[in-house]
Amino acid sequence: MTAHSYGYGLWQAAALSSFVFIAFAFGFARPKAARDWRAFGAFSAFVVALFTEMYGFPLTLYFLSGWLQTRYPELDLFAHDAGHLWQTVLGLPGDPHLSSLHVISALVVLAALLVLGIAWLVLYRAQRAGRPATRGPYALVRHPQYAAFIAILLAFLLQWPTLLTLFMFPVLAVMYARLARREESDMEARFGDAYRRYAERTPRFVPRLLPRARAASSPVPANKRADEAGS
Repeated sequence: MTAHSYGYGLWQAAALSSFVFIAFAFGFARPKAARDWRAFGAFSAFVVALFTEMYGFPLTLYFLSGWLQTRYPELDLFAHDAGHLWQTVLGLPGDPHLSSLHVISALVVLAALLVLGIAWLVLYRAQRAGRPATRGPYALVRHPQYAAFIAILLAFLLQWPTLLTLFMFPVLAVMYARLARREESDMEARFGDAYRRYAERTPRFVPRLLPRARAASSPVPANKRADEAGS
């Protein structure tokens, strides 16, 4: 290892990247209640932990150095490219920044940011009109913003896995799931049957690939059953 191979200690890059993503997320999340702030705080902690290891200090590489050096003796642990652990473990050739994993993760992040922007606009218009948000991304899932945040976290884990963010991801996923259920309770209390019907036909986080078969699941009206029984 040469002195030029140490690709970390870039604390300004870590701080700037963290600030940009946290500020962007804050613009769409707009936390109000205490539960919103807890979820946003956990997301912010994930982002800070990620960029700290990506640019500041490679804590995961430090903890795994013994195993990595034994299994991959030619790996320069403190070169910046070594942080792309999936590239190393899967034995993918070439520049990790041009690998399929990196490209896919970048596309997922961009798509999730686009969904965040569209969903925020739909939600803003629905709130001004005094109705539940059911259009745009909300026609596919009940919580497109939370789904987008989870997609961003998954994409970062695909691009730059760390021990700390791997531990934090399921905690954040559970927090978003609980937050979603509480918001649904609030929406049911406010909009009643209109929101319940929307929730019945719309998944919470993952859109359906195929439309639901309504004929098999829809109850037959009582008068129709009586007619069929008499015929």
